[in-house]
Amino acid sequence: MNLHPAKFWEGLPDDKVRCKLCRFHCLIAAGRRGRCGVRENHDGALFTLVYGQSIAENVDPIEKKPLYHFHPGSRSLSIATVGCNFRCLHCQNYQISQWPHEHSDIPGTQLLPHEVVRHAVESGAASIAYTYTEPTIFFEYAYDTAVAAKNAGVKNVFVTNGYTTTEALESIAPYLDAANVDLKGFSDQAYKDVTGASLFGVLECLRDYRRLGIWLEVTTLVIPGHNDSEDELRQIAAFVAEELGRDVPWHISAFYPTYKMLDRPPTPAATLSLARDLGRQAGLDYVYLGNVNDSGCGDTVCPGCGKTVIRRKRLEFIGTELTDNRCNYCQYEIAGVELGG
Repeated sequence: MNLHPAKFWEGLPDDKVRCKLCRFHCLIAAGRRGRCGVRENHDGALFTLVYGQSIAENVDPIEKKPLYHFHPGSRSLSIATVGCNFRCLHCQNYQISQWPHEHSDIPGTQLLPHEVVRHAVESGAASIAYTYTEPTIFFEYAYDTAVAAKNAGVKNVFVTNGYTTTEALESIAPYLDAANVDLKGFSDQAYKDVTGASLFGVLECLRDYRRLGIWLEVTTLVIPGHNDSEDELRQIAAFVAEELGRDVPWHISAFYPTYKMLDRPPTPAATLSLARDLGRQAGLDYVYLGNVNDSGCGDTVCPGCGKTVIRRKRLEFIGTELTDNRCNYCQYEIAGVELGG
């Protein structure tokens, strides 16, 4: 098994270690692994088992992350390893995220950081996305790749559950250009029931992203009977608008039954429309609907004049009416990074 020294941990008596990479702060006995299933204590020292062990590599539209205000129309080389610190009942990638909890081996194809960067450059990708599973759990691999990418002029983005510790996030922040963070609800008990994590930790991590100046977009998957009440959706919208900023895009995604949540129905269109209305009422400038085919639901509308300035069809970038991030109709500055023109 591939062992690579881990970052962010402290040694304790009896060869135990305390992992400080994510907000679970796992206490790990010798010979055992943390909650993520890919960080193991060997004789009182912590190692990552997934360094350079790529389980997925694809070139995706940046809109698939989803990141709508970060180099729209560009491509992103997406990579992942197995493992995750969350145990989401509705995980779409559970085959790789939960692999270490169901198997003893750590699969993957060796793909070292400099090779990831070379593949990104050769494919014409503007960025590397650390995605599909939780990038925090392969932090050492992501960090070294991000540093090499930055040196090569390639951007770095996280698609994350938002549970990284402040210390770890601050260390990678100089190399991390953007992130889409899942905000899965606004009830601590519901968060714990479905993911095993606490709402407070996610909110603190979101504040860290904003404070550190990393371009931020937020996604909420609206699950019937879990986080779809008007009150909860209103609280999410208010948090994004008031604590993160009204210019932070909010992506509201439709749920479809999967993994261990096969008993829930798909999200009704009326619920998605309600969430969008609540986002706009909260003062958010950019609210999008995902996993639906509604015309215009992924378009960017100028807050200044109300005209469409970026057109999309599902995850496909169609065109822009922006020059240097400014609306061609009224010159209003649209929030984001390299929006076109």
